[in-house]
Amino acid sequence: MFLYDKPVVREDMNDLISRDYIPFEELRGKTVLVTGATGMLAYYFTLGLMHLNYEKDYGIRVIALVRNKKKAQAKFEGFLGDSNFEILAQDVCEKISIEGDVDYIFHAAGAASPFFIKNDPTGIIAANTEGTVNVLELAREKNVTNIVYPSTREIYGKVEGVEFIKETDMGVFDPLDARSCYPESKRIAETILKSYNVQYGVPFTVLRIAHSYGPGMIIESDGRVMADFISDAVNCRDIVLKSEGLAERAFCYVTDAVAAIFTAMLKGECGQAYNLANETEPTAIRDVAQMLSDLFPERNIKVIFEIAKDTGAYCNYARVGLDTAKLEALGWKPQVKLIDGLKKTVVSFD
Repeated sequence: MFLYDKPVVREDMNDLISRDYIPFEELRGKTVLVTGATGMLAYYFTLGLMHLNYEKDYGIRVIALVRNKKKAQAKFEGFLGDSNFEILAQDVCEKISIEGDVDYIFHAAGAASPFFIKNDPTGIIAANTEGTVNVLELAREKNVTNIVYPSTREIYGKVEGVEFIKETDMGVFDPLDARSCYPESKRIAETILKSYNVQYGVPFTVLRIAHSYGPGMIIESDGRVMADFISDAVNCRDIVLKSEGLAERAFCYVTDAVAAIFTAMLKGECGQAYNLANETEPTAIRDVAQMLSDLFPERNIKVIFEIAKDTGAYCNYARVGLDTAKLEALGWKPQVKLIDGLKKTVVSFD
């Protein structure tokens, strides 16, 4: 599905490139490599780069590294004839070879959903470790200006005694927990980035991201709360909650998240991590479900409770907010309300 042609996505792209605190001009004539380019954040990031080309004639060379070439050709269908866009089909765990300069890298390759945590934990670890080393070897060869790495709030583990987690706060988690493949490998990826910076001077910036959603997200067989809810809304199914739904989440719409990625890439301090979340509207997941039901009354979606015994693929820590002051000091702020983001996301699948 080529989302760029959809009015709701084009509106998002116009919103993105209008954010005047982001120095997009620095991307003019540059080459940007995006790994895992069919994933939601990387996909929207790539659309944003191409939109800068079309609207501002930036001449950015965009290289989309993907594992599944056929899937990528479908998702980027309208760009395939553009000389500034190319698909590089390979596993990120293999050596990456690119002709010419590479100025920036957004390294987003790697699965994160409960489905893959249960079914392919070693694949998650490989992408975050071997894949990150391969990206850094390329960055070292090309003398890149910056690498942006999307990490996760889960690297903090269980943090107690604070209301909002700062980038310097660290908790604990059990490395033998079945789901630790994800936060442990994200944590070591950050250490790999730091090590290449110390030893070889390779620049990087990390974003520790919480609960992003929007057009381009995977909604089938994903297992995350928002993906499951959106899938139900898109397919006019009742939303079935496997708990009482009292847990709160703070969801960040994809345009706000991608704006943060550009901000960190172009304005962030080398070797630093920045929390990325929309903490303006913490909402119980049962209320998110009801919001979707109310937004689309014509779909006749009911919210049903079926309490499940096995929730092992989900993070069970009590919610603690992310302190985003460090990112906001660069000029970023979330702008899309939850109710508007939910509507945009569902409509994008129609």
